[in-house]
Amino acid sequence: MTVQFDFTSQDYLRNPAAGIERLRASGPVVEVRFPVIIGKTWITTTQEAADLMLKDSETFTLRKDGQVAGMRWWMPGIIRTLADNMLTNDEPDHTRLRSIVDEAFRRRAILDMEPHILAIAEALANDLFADGTPADLVARYARTLPLSVICELLGLPASDRPRFMAWAGSMTGVRSTIGVVWRMIWGVSAIKRYLEAHLDKARETGGEGLIAELIRVEKDGSRLSRDEMVSMVLLLLFAGHETTTHLISGSVFELLKSRELRDWLEEDWKRADLAVEEFLRFVSPAQFTKPRFVRKDTELCGVRLKQGDKIMAMLGAANLDPAANDHPEKLELTRRPNRHIAFGTGIHFCLGHQLARIEGRCALKALFTRWPKLELAVDSSQVRWRRQPGMRAIEKLPVVG
Repeated sequence: MTVQFDFTSQDYLRNPAAGIERLRASGPVVEVRFPVIIGKTWITTTQEAADLMLKDSETFTLRKDGQVAGMRWWMPGIIRTLADNMLTNDEPDHTRLRSIVDEAFRRRAILDMEPHILAIAEALANDLFADGTPADLVARYARTLPLSVICELLGLPASDRPRFMAWAGSMTGVRSTIGVVWRMIWGVSAIKRYLEAHLDKARETGGEGLIAELIRVEKDGSRLSRDEMVSMVLLLLFAGHETTTHLISGSVFELLKSRELRDWLEEDWKRADLAVEEFLRFVSPAQFTKPRFVRKDTELCGVRLKQGDKIMAMLGAANLDPAANDHPEKLELTRRPNRHIAFGTGIHFCLGHQLARIEGRCALKALFTRWPKLELAVDSSQVRWRRQPGMRAIEKLPVVG
């Protein structure tokens, strides 16, 4: 039986734990209906089911007859081309693509970047109210910080960042699924042309940053097609800032609602590691993994699945599973151990997990050090989330200093 559930309702997004508890009561794996692009699909509601599914690429595949799960025949070719990346590939193509970007990341020494990322965060925090008060923390800080970091990491000019802000904005804020697709066409087409030109320049003249490193790794013998390279950079650009944006805004929102939690964190910023792990679990910006097809009739946690069925791991439900974490509905910054899978698991475990953690720590420290009296400019009940299935993302977060 298909369960009726609205993953875009404000009631759900404001308090996911209550809705997930109702879903879980229907079983560890339940069938639901998503908007146009996904349609009817199975989702996991426990961490055990999510773990089993994500680690079993023999049974659960991202493709069927070469078609990426979630892609429809009517979608434009440019969307199909750029959706062909390491997140939508099974083995052996996944390892081929992942090894190239893994090597490029190793050469960039991500962990050594923390002092520099903190400096970027401090500069952005200092300018939070430059255009007046109240300020939208999402647009002025939570989005700008990870976008600035990933653009710099990729080696894209600082002067071009306003373009990326506009392109990113073209893919958010649209309420209808069809609207998202057609707004994406404009943004993706523009950014594809830009990246192709930048890649051509990097091949000719070299340079610094991850794009230059990808070119060097490629020249060492790991070949990528032109479309694969553009798709790889686009993935790094958007995956490298979108979820972190909502981790930062969600974390700040929770701290602004609780003076006690905020005081505890501000007493010792060495506690930020613990806090960020709990925010990753509790906020869960990425609610779902990409959909997969069931390769053969199988059983997952006692639920029968048929060949050809679609299924997604619900990370948000896994992170709120009482079998994995005691009292998961409570935000406990001192939680140890913290058994979340906010970055997924298995071969598609998030490449940028170290970077996201660093940005989360730096964002909180810089913001609350600069603005110790920061407050919400509206009642917390007026804060709204984007109606985007699969993402838990605050639309705007008005704050005053």
